[in-house]
Amino acid sequence: MILHVDDDPTNRYVVREILTAFGHEAVSAASGPEGLDELARQAFDLVLMDIHMPGMGGLEAVDKLRRTPGLNRCVSVIALTADTVTRNRDDYLRLGFDDLVHKPIAIEVFRDAVERAAVFEHQVVPLPSARPA
Repeated sequence: MILHVDDDPTNRYVVREILTAFGHEAVSAASGPEGLDELARQAFDLVLMDIHMPGMGGLEAVDKLRRTPGLNRCVSVIALTADTVTRNRDDYLRLGFDDLVHKPIAIEVFRDAVERAAVFEHQVVPLPSARPA
């Protein structure tokens, strides 16, 4: 199950159609807080997070997700953004994301990012506190 968090209804529709065409089930959330509520309710295999949303944007939502114990603390999160200037992929990785896809979405790039996240999701990743000193 994939969670897509985006304030734009058209983006939510397009991403859901793409994911469905690839055989994935998707749940949508229209804001950072709504996305965090979904993440507290059920386990997800992947999160697609818009960066620029009113109120709580994707950066703040992922920061809260990573700092809050729960089912999805270590879930793979792909940043989705139309902003190609402010940050690069390495910046997003440092901020707690696992990958970056620019909008407008190029289907092949998007598919590859989802597949990489699926491979990562099946690896055992210890929580930061469980890592040896």
